[in-house]
Amino acid sequence: MRLPYEEPLVPRTPEPPVVPEPPRRGEPGGEPCGICGGAATSAVWSDDTWTLHPPIGGSLPGTVWLASRAHVDSFADLPDEAAADFGRVAARVERAILGLGGVGRVHLYRWGDGGAHFHVWFLPRPLGMLDAAGMMLPLWEDVLPNVADEELAEAARRVAKAMG
Repeated sequence: MRLPYEEPLVPRTPEPPVVPEPPRRGEPGGEPCGICGGAATSAVWSDDTWTLHPPIGGSLPGTVWLASRAHVDSFADLPDEAAADFGRVAARVERAILGLGGVGRVHLYRWGDGGAHFHVWFLPRPLGMLDAAGMMLPLWEDVLPNVADEELAEAARRVAKAMG
């Protein structure tokens, strides 16, 4: 695997820890919740537990993020029924992304530092782009040229339609 950066990379020293950590969007003392306040992209698919959204400013058409309707922090905080349902919904999302064509694999990433909704990103690795295999895909996604937001939204709508 090759990094999407030129050599040599220079490691930097981490900043000192911030404890307690600041509140995320949607938590008491934090900024308003983007999903609840309508500041996030509109859902292209939803059910009683989940909403599926296109990104803004990305380079991989077919990328979507799945969010819980409820404010929960992690897998551990999801009610048992929602946690069990996650697998069913995630499989539907993955199959739909693979159905777009030209996708080698679908990678799931969960970063929970931004907002109070449990959310998982689904990133399609372009077929044959082995430099982006595994943990390298988010790095490449950051440096590849962005496509138009409407192209990202249209691919997300196609994913939603394939989910039924």
